[in-house]
Amino acid sequence: MRLTVSEVVPAVQTTEAADSARAAITVSRRRRMLGFALAVATLLVCMVLSLTIGSQRLSVEQIAAALQGADSEAWTIIRDLRAPRTLLGVLVGAALGIAGALMQAFTRNPLADPGILGVNAGAAFAVAAGAASFGITTLSGTIWFALLGAVLTTFAVWAIGASGRRGADPLRITLAGVAIGAFLSGITSGITLLLPEVFDRMRGWNAGSIASTPTEQVSGVLPFLALGFILAFAVARPLNAVALGDDLAVSLGSRIVRTRVLAIIAATLLCATATAVAGPIGFVGLMVPHAVRWFTGPDQRWIFAGSLIAAPVLVLASDIVGRVVLRSGELPVGIVTAFIGAPVLIALVRRRGASAL
Repeated sequence: MRLTVSEVVPAVQTTEAADSARAAITVSRRRRMLGFALAVATLLVCMVLSLTIGSQRLSVEQIAAALQGADSEAWTIIRDLRAPRTLLGVLVGAALGIAGALMQAFTRNPLADPGILGVNAGAAFAVAAGAASFGITTLSGTIWFALLGAVLTTFAVWAIGASGRRGADPLRITLAGVAIGAFLSGITSGITLLLPEVFDRMRGWNAGSIASTPTEQVSGVLPFLALGFILAFAVARPLNAVALGDDLAVSLGSRIVRTRVLAIIAATLLCATATAVAGPIGFVGLMVPHAVRWFTGPDQRWIFAGSLIAAPVLVLASDIVGRVVLRSGELPVGIVTAFIGAPVLIALVRRRGASAL
């Protein structure tokens, strides 16, 4: 049986297309593996530097001796100061990174993050109101006010952004978040200025800091973070369908309302807990998911996993820079992330496809 030219050419083209697709998948996997390897290595380096750099520098030999019980002074510094601070930086960074990735995914808006959507401002307002009305300043008390403020703000932003015939609109949601966030930030500033004692309590917290949170208070927020992480990874696969559009997601069998509600709950838990512990820290949830997409691609499962590793790198690196940039004292991590995050984000969005979801 002879094949004509018209039959042979399409077969050859199909084979070439299949080979090209397999090659592209191989390159994507290699890039993903390389990206994760570099992220893990950088995180380990940042953790070691976080344990060694401070007002009293510790060498790697001193850290090893402290872990073996041979250097009691170094062990006290690590146990009481550096280790809790490093752990808090990892937890806060991971929470903010995944919260930002969640918000960008379920709103299909590359500019969404806890700060721009007003969630940080809502949590800060509730904490200020709790401090002014009830004198609550401990983490065990502020966590509930932060959660309440974050939840109410999130649903208010979503209700405004989803109103109208067309339903949820990314631009409307962003504008609603910016407006509500500015409004609540103004009220919070008014409370702290009218009540100096509230200002004194919130001054360090409001700048975003991981320097002075006791270990027992860090362990008290672990259940909230664990629940947020579990819910986030549970909705990662359905969010891939939501990214294709509501109509197509429904045709693929995805439960859009259920997915978005769970995503909102997860993002609120993570953002509110991180804000209650360390104060409002900006740019982490906005910038890290964009950077992670460079080596993971659009799959939300890989984006969440990458953000879980890369976001703590940004927080710890900013905290380390804040310790050494001034001769006396430290810069809070929230200020440093703003200095680092703004130019890096500009560079990210200028790259082709960096903002694509």
